[in-house]
Amino acid sequence: MGIYVVIAVLIILTCVLLTLIVLVQSSKGGGLASNFSSSNQFMGVRKTADFLEKSTWTLAIVLLVLSLFSIFVIPRGSSAKAGDPDLEEKYQELPDTQPAEGFTPPPGEETQEEPAQQE
Repeated sequence: MGIYVVIAVLIILTCVLLTLIVLVQSSKGGGLASNFSSSNQFMGVRKTADFLEKSTWTLAIVLLVLSLFSIFVIPRGSSAKAGDPDLEEKYQELPDTQPAEGFTPPPGEETQEEPAQQE
């Protein structure tokens, strides 16, 4: 279960980074990146756009791979196995239940009825 938690945290982190990078990119009509274009003069506007696009594709692929990998590490059901002493103790603690009065089992099934106790 520990690896599943690590994968889940990595997926959330990737989603947050992908969201931020997509919001920073400029669309054809402008966007948040247009406000920062003057501060990115050391790399140039074109190189910044290339970096953001490559980052978007990289994070999208990482998200896809992590999502597919998480399928294989999902904890499935309980880990109780036949012959497990803890499971047997819990089973012994269950109350004995009797079928409700007027209950008729489906054809082919029989209920175990205890003989009536005489007082």
